[in-house]
Amino acid sequence: MTKILIILFVGLIFEGVGVVLLKDGINLVCQGRDVTMSNMLPLVLKGVVQPKILLGVFFEAIFFGCLLYLMSQKDISFVWPLTSLSFVVTTGMAVIYLKEPVTLARWVGTALIMIGAAIITWNEKQNERQKPPPASMTAAAASATAPNAPQNQ
Repeated sequence: MTKILIILFVGLIFEGVGVVLLKDGINLVCQGRDVTMSNMLPLVLKGVVQPKILLGVFFEAIFFGCLLYLMSQKDISFVWPLTSLSFVVTTGMAVIYLKEPVTLARWVGTALIMIGAAIITWNEKQNERQKPPPASMTAAAASATAPNAPQNQ
């Protein structure tokens, strides 16, 4: 479980950095202009070569790799809700890096996300403790402790 949480945390850091870089890059491309149908193509063409956008996409791809690994190891009903912690990480990075103001209501919502993730993690740990050992381990332990058990040679 510790390995899963470490990979999740690392992935969430990459996700937060990626989102903040994407936001900063798109701000540089748009330069405060509204995006309309007439200026969309030139903005997209500027965006696909903007270094911060490209780096943001790279970090998002690393997060996606972490997510794929997590989904291969645990139930999606456990992994997916925990990815909502990216909202917490991204909000913190937006405050620090982008200097975005965050209202009390947004911080309360962020705290509720953290509480929900904590409940899911706690529940998963409880479920792991209640699982019986795999049948192969139980059979091996039983044959090792059984008196006069035939020995395979």
